[in-house]
This record gives sequence, structure tokens and C-alpha cells, in this order.
Amino acid sequence: MSAPAPSADGRPDLPPETPDETAAEPPYKLDYPWDAPPQPGEPREVAPGVLWLRMPMPFALNHINLWLIADDDAQGPGWALVDTGTKTPEALAVWRGLIAPDGPLAATPQGARITRIFCTHMHPDHVGMAGWLTRKFQCRLWMTRLEYLTCRVLAADTGREAPEDGVRFYRQCGWPEEALDVYRARFGGFGKYVHPLPESFRRIADGESLRIGAHDWRVMVGRGHSPEHACLVSEALGVLISGDQVLPRISSNVSVFPTEPDADPLGDWIESLERFHRTLGDDLLVLPAHGEPFRGLHARLQRLMRGHHRGLQRLSRTLREGPRRAIDVFGALFARPIDGKGELLGMATGESLAHLNHLVQRGEVRAEPDAQGVRWYHWAG
Repeated sequence: MSAPAPSADGRPDLPPETPDETAAEPPYKLDYPWDAPPQPGEPREVAPGVLWLRMPMPFALNHINLWLIADDDAQGPGWALVDTGTKTPEALAVWRGLIAPDGPLAATPQGARITRIFCTHMHPDHVGMAGWLTRKFQCRLWMTRLEYLTCRVLAADTGREAPEDGVRFYRQCGWPEEALDVYRARFGGFGKYVHPLPESFRRIADGESLRIGAHDWRVMVGRGHSPEHACLVSEALGVLISGDQVLPRISSNVSVFPTEPDADPLGDWIESLERFHRTLGDDLLVLPAHGEPFRGLHARLQRLMRGHHRGLQRLSRTLREGPRRAIDVFGALFARPIDGKGELLGMATGESLAHLNHLVQRGEVRAEPDAQGVRWYHWAG
């Protein structure tokens, strides 16, 4: 069963603005080594043998950062690619220019060949062009197992009617019929932005050490934003490729979906942030999927964790005032208004449920359905 398409662009990971960046937060400053990002199709070196590509996206979040790592295999030198961009005509045009015989990659010592493709996770902006590129270069896709399989499942929903389980899920959250009609109409849009994945892949796992070119890279898996999100760390280069696990200016969406209505992704997310803070050095250059490369990893992780803890505190205060449905707690969690019929409704509902389920897991809240089956959350702490 597909996750809902929360916006017309089909992206499941564009978050609503949260109080993560409000004035109530103590001031802090990240170090951005570059004044401006590269133009699409113009690679920029950010560490020895690591290039920064910026790929356009036709959404509110209008770009994704991709990373090329100098590599070699039995066929000679080339580039290992981390993330691929969304399947759009614009992205395809940029890729064709990059790999053309007279394009910018051909002028590099590694040439224009892609040796293998790493996808941090299964959202369309990260995996959308992977199928096209793996077939173009006859190379292998490297992903964690849950991300690969989940992507295949969601893409298989293309063209299906919305399942009754999904409709029931959002009705329990308090959605009006008009919003449910939008969900039905937009269900199965995930595959629109994803080329069909290759039929096989190379699994990567948490803690695994991978040799890419001249350096070892360690896989670090984070959970909550997606099932098994892979980051890559090179201590020798002092680099963390963080995907959506650590972003400099926005907090990644952490949501509950109809496929697992009782899940606690926020618990997974906070545990992952704590583990990254505990095990990674603060001097790493962080290469995120959105925004600009930065230093200040520990400060950013602390800010992300504090933002969610403050959200839980505000939510607890709201529930002490009386029972609420999932759609009634948006004001406690989001800085922007959420239109009950608008594009952010699906993401806001999923993230609200993530916070509510976390409080249920802690025994502070209980959920009780009313006569119509709508769930009301009661303070029990």
C-alpha cells in the first residue's frame, strides 16, 4: 500500500516547516565553506576526489545534491555516484550534458563513466534516475535491503486504486471526505518520478566498510525518515555524506503511514540522531542532500533533537487540555498553517501521528476510537 502522495509533486519527504528554526531556539551558527552552490551540471570538488553536483527539481524544494566519489574497477577509473535525482525531463537533460563526450565529467581524470550507484534511501529525488543510470552504464545499484524493497513495493502501486485500509486510516485521523477524495485521486503517484529499478542490487548494511577508490567509507544507517537510510562516512577524508539524515536548515519529515499505523518512527529518528552524535566526530564536513555542505555536525544534531523534544512537550500540553484527533494538533507542531484540503495535509498528519504514537509508546497517551471510528488521543501521563 502506497504512502500518501502529500503534495502534487509526489514527494514524500518535503517537510512542513517545524518550530525547529524558531526564535525560541538559542542562537547557533553552522560553518558553510562555500558561498554559493554550483549550477546544475557544473561539478565542484569539495574534498579530494569528491565532487558536488546540484540537480534541479520542479518542486517547492527545488534541488537535490548528488555526490561523485573517484572510483575504479576492472574497467578502469570512473565515478561512484551517491543519489541520482528525480525522474524528470530536466534531470535527464542535466545528466546527458554531464556524461556527454564533451561534457564536464569527460574532462576529469576519472572520465565520464559511472562505476556504481549508491542510493541513501528510496524517496524519488534520491532514487528516481537510478534505473536509467544503471542501465546506461551497466553498473550495480547499492542500497540497504529495506530501502530497495520498499521502493519496489511503492512503485508497484502505480495505477492502483487507493485501498480501503488507507482511506480508513485517514478517516480515523479526522480527515473530511473532501480530503479523502484527494487521497484517492492521487494514490499511486510515487512511480511517476522513479525509473524502474534494476531487478537486482548489492545490499549494504550498517557498519559495513566499503572501499571506494583510494579510501574506505563506512555505512551508517539512520531510521525514522525512511526505513533504513544509509549515510557514508570517510574518516580519512573527514566527510559525512548524510542524505536526508542530517540537513542544515530543515528537519526531515518523520511520518506514520497506513502500512504501519502503530509504528514509532520518531523514536527511531531520535535514537538515530543520538547515535550519530555519540559516534561521529564534530569536525566532519557534512554533505547533505538539500542545502549546502557545512561543519558543525554536533550543534545541528542537538538542534534537531531539541526541536522534536520541544514539539513533544507542546503536544503534551495540548493533550492535557483535552482529547484531540491527529488533525487537531498541527498548531503544537508546525509553524505554518496546514490547510485541511491542501498539499501539506498528508505530511502534517503523518508527522503528527509520529509524535502521538511516540507518546503512546511512552505510556503518556492513549488512543480511543469514537462511534464513527475516529481516533481521539487522551492524556494519560
